[in-house]
Amino acid sequence: MNRLIHRDQYIDRILPFIDTDIVKVLVGMRRSGKSVLMSLLMEHLKKRGVEESKLLVYNFESYQTIGLRKADRLYEEIQSRITEPGERYYLFFDEIQEVQGWERVINSLRVDFHVDIYITGSNAGLLSGELATYLAGRYIEIPVYPFSFKEFSEQSAVLGLSYSDDELFSQFIRVGGMPFLGNLALAEEPVTQYLRDLYNSVLLKDIIERNNIRDVELLERILIYIISNIGKTFSAKNISDYLKSEQRKVAPETVYNYIKACEQACLLHKVRRQDLVGKKILKVQEKIFITDHGLRQAIYGKNNQHIDQVLKNIIYMELLRRGYKITIGKYQDKEVDFVAEKGSQRTYFQVCYLLASEEVTQREFSVLENIPDNYPKYVLSLDQFDFSRNGIIHRNIRDFLLS
Repeated sequence: MNRLIHRDQYIDRILPFIDTDIVKVLVGMRRSGKSVLMSLLMEHLKKRGVEESKLLVYNFESYQTIGLRKADRLYEEIQSRITEPGERYYLFFDEIQEVQGWERVINSLRVDFHVDIYITGSNAGLLSGELATYLAGRYIEIPVYPFSFKEFSEQSAVLGLSYSDDELFSQFIRVGGMPFLGNLALAEEPVTQYLRDLYNSVLLKDIIERNNIRDVELLERILIYIISNIGKTFSAKNISDYLKSEQRKVAPETVYNYIKACEQACLLHKVRRQDLVGKKILKVQEKIFITDHGLRQAIYGKNNQHIDQVLKNIIYMELLRRGYKITIGKYQDKEVDFVAEKGSQRTYFQVCYLLASEEVTQREFSVLENIPDNYPKYVLSLDQFDFSRNGIIHRNIRDFLLS
């Protein structure tokens, strides 16, 4: 059913690069919708008049491609299928990181044939190694994330799920935005089972196996600690102290290495802090968010009890989808939840559950009121009434996500 959600914001980013000598790289967590985006792109090409025989598709998670997971074998396979060298062929490679030496074969195909190349991968470090050197300016990377609340709402409408606006947002807080969940009609038990299995798959295939992690129990404990504390100030010492209380000793360097592995698997996002006065990035008091908060509910639970944390996670991921570079703001002794930058533009965001008292309202607005610049400043909460004041815009979170 997720094929019915066209995800136009991704397609629109790719369209200008179709039929160019630019490799299109879709990177995101396992099951976040990369394969469906490829299918949508193929449908678009067919509507443009591209013949089916010119679309060559390989899914390297499939056992059928096991013999093609070496660069030379894959090159020979493509070469044998390009029977009309003067015609343009469109190459689609799903989960390309499974191919040994894939960077070289992609570059060789680009140079040797008249092709338009699209690849997906479940590793954020896909472009950090040889490919960047080989292609130097010949690729565009497009991060792919689970459904936004807007897409989640569109899918629910397509499926005919009868929820009020409040009920739909409550469901989103509980299950998150993994595209496949629509096939389960958001039923609690199947959804939980699916998300747990997905989490275990990411853990095993994209973190443990890829990084040769031997102490799996330690990794799981560190992850549970992080997932339970999303959006809170992070330090390796905090985790080390927590594990010490559970009779496990671990060096801070090991903690950082495990977190980096989870970032590479597109499961976690570490967000740095920016000193808004000194205009420099700080290497302390970072925060960590999870790509899909539904995984948090399935693995740890308590999304409703920890609603402030979950709402911050939702807004963080939404700002990523909208193409912002995000930091945590430090202004004097106060904190700005998100400083979102795009080009020369900057926007500040404070996020909370409800402005339930004057004390809470003062806390959320005052930090923004004190920042001496004219960039847009927002306070986001689930309140239905407009509390905007002193040039600071208050918006309902649900409305913001649907805008």
